[in-house]
Amino acid sequence: MTEQDKEFMRRAIALAEEGMNSNEGGPFGAVVVKDGKIIAEGNNAVTSTNDPTAHAEVVAIRNACEKLSSFQLDDCIIYTSCEPCPMCLGAIYWARPKKVFYACDQNDAAEIDFDDQFIYDEIEKPIGNRNIPFVRILQDEGVTVFNKWAAKVDKTEY
Repeated sequence: MTEQDKEFMRRAIALAEEGMNSNEGGPFGAVVVKDGKIIAEGNNAVTSTNDPTAHAEVVAIRNACEKLSSFQLDDCIIYTSCEPCPMCLGAIYWARPKKVFYACDQNDAAEIDFDDQFIYDEIEKPIGNRNIPFVRILQDEGVTVFNKWAAKVDKTEY
C-alpha cells in the first residue's frame, strides 16, 4: 500500500460521505484508477435513482467502462469505501480489474444495518429452498438461443 493508494481511498470515502450528505443513497463510494489517475467515480445512488443496482462500485464501473469504451477494466484498480456486497463482487469479477482496495468490511456495514449475510446464505441454499421462489420454465426455448450463440461466428467473446 502506497501513499497514492491512501489518496485514492480517501477520495472513495469522501464520495461516500458526499452521496450520503446529498441523500443520493447509502454511505458508499468508489473510484476506478488507471495508470495512476482516477478515471471514474461513483457513490451509492440507490434511493435517489430508484435503482437497486446503483451501488457505488457498479456506478463507478459503468462510468469507467463508458470512458474506456470497453466492457473490461484491464489494468485498473478499484478503491471502494466498503468491502463489496455479493452483487458488486460479481460486477467486479466480470469487469476484471487487477486489484481492489476496500476500507470498511462487511461486519462494519452490518453494524449500520447494511447486512448482506442473508444474500450469502441464500447463495448457499439449493435453488428450491431459497426465500424468493425461482421457477424454471421453457428451458428448451432458452437453450435454443444459447446454441445459436455457441454457433455464432461474429460474436464478441467476454
